[in-house]
Amino acid sequence: MNVVRRFATATVLSASLVVVAGCSSPAPAPPRSTGAGSDAASSAAASTGSASAGAATSSAPVLEPLSAAIPADLQRYYSQKLTWTTSGCDAGFQCATMKVPLDYANPGSGSADISLAVVRRKATGQGSQHLGSLLVNPGGPGGSAIDYAEYAATSFPTVIRNAYDIVGMDPRGVNRSTPVTCLTNQQMDAFTATDTTPDSQAGINTLLAADKTFAQGCEQHSGALLGHVSTVEAAKDMDVLRALLGDARLNYLGKSYGTFLGATYAGLFPSRVGHLVLDGAMNPSLDALQLDSQQAGGFETAFNAFAADCVKQSNCPLGSTTKQAGTRLDALFLSWDKHPLPTDSPSRPLGEALGTTGVISAMYDQGQWPILRAALTQAVAGNGSGLLALSDQYYERSASGQYQNLMAANAAVNCLDLAPAATTPQEVEQQLATYQKASPHFGTTLAWSGLSCASWPVKPTGEPHTIPAKGAAPILVVGTTRDPATPYAWAQALAAQLDSGTLLSFNGDGHTAYERGSTCVDNDVNTYLLTGATPAKGTMCD
Repeated sequence: MNVVRRFATATVLSASLVVVAGCSSPAPAPPRSTGAGSDAASSAAASTGSASAGAATSSAPVLEPLSAAIPADLQRYYSQKLTWTTSGCDAGFQCATMKVPLDYANPGSGSADISLAVVRRKATGQGSQHLGSLLVNPGGPGGSAIDYAEYAATSFPTVIRNAYDIVGMDPRGVNRSTPVTCLTNQQMDAFTATDTTPDSQAGINTLLAADKTFAQGCEQHSGALLGHVSTVEAAKDMDVLRALLGDARLNYLGKSYGTFLGATYAGLFPSRVGHLVLDGAMNPSLDALQLDSQQAGGFETAFNAFAADCVKQSNCPLGSTTKQAGTRLDALFLSWDKHPLPTDSPSRPLGEALGTTGVISAMYDQGQWPILRAALTQAVAGNGSGLLALSDQYYERSASGQYQNLMAANAAVNCLDLAPAATTPQEVEQQLATYQKASPHFGTTLAWSGLSCASWPVKPTGEPHTIPAKGAAPILVVGTTRDPATPYAWAQALAAQLDSGTLLSFNGDGHTAYERGSTCVDNDVNTYLLTGATPAKGTMCD
């Protein structure tokens, strides 16, 4: 994953908000957060909420590796030839399409194959410097790896682009790779505006109906695909691609939910792990309730950091103290719930749901804090256009009203990977105290978002588990102390689970750390990608 997108569990917001272990793309990627601490220790404590937050679930089963031998019924996929072309690709890139089985359990018994789209930019270096392919994924689930590869191939450090072919494959169900589809653009506008803090039975009924309509739309338009977009299946697709690229081992850089995908690959295929960077890590041993409530705490921490910065500015619309900022934010949410603000789009007023998403969207990157201050100033003056733009950014809605399939794919993957955090309104009401303790400002929204998978037409195939990946080469896990979407404790937990995991920490704000301004982080990640050498244990970058 999940953000305030409904259905996020990690990079996008939580199950209803969207995106977990979320996305991290060239622009702040919203999908599933830290009061400014005086040091790394206080920052980590703030993001976890307790000493045990994010810790691996002791009773969680272990993800066991698959046989190193390629099964006979998968040989035809591993032996296919990729036909690379520049036609229809951006300048400097090559495109290809590969086939994988819809159902890995029955690849030769009549199940339809699905097509996955791949792009690459060849390494610019020559000779022995070439290290093969570097597969990248921005998170989500639902973020386009092709879009991220096109960003990485022009923006990653020259030494990395000299050494690696930069490769992106949209995972199954995402964007260009047999995408999951659910609702029309107009229906999506209505869905994203649905009140996620119901204060009456009528409001609860409206929310349940919206989730059901979304689920039914996905079932109607996506059919059997909904049962085969799990993270495990996507990791198996990555191994097919590794072979087709001619690499003996997979080199990979995943952000947000992309860390869960990369860790899953390592757990299934430990002997084929090359250089794996897992930045903005998720903890696979947590259930949906733990993920959602701890992510709520992450967004709270991020808002506290924003508020501390805002009140130092002469133009902060939330007051002059951090306590005042939180009180005024709550008052604004309540006001928008009762009296939505007009926007530059007459048919799209800004209610509490869109306003909350707009605020959360800006938490992913502290570079957007000035934009959020301006949007909140505008909202205080009675115009919600700035916050609506931030919300649209989060949901990947274009100015013309077109939605990417991020939310559809996010829901499909998350609802298949884990059982819902709640199945009835009564369960949500029992969980509210937990969420509100973790996040006084966003907890209620995230709690009700936990219902988003309750009406899903396909039963989950995944469960919480640990990933030791015994026998894998060294794996680098990167965690940011005040990460809004993937709390620092998750990175600590994943690094501890992985037998060969090393944690690289960044004491700072924002979602993920590599290529976001820290020379310390960038140098350590680049060294690892080029040589396999991990930083010293306990390294904390500022």
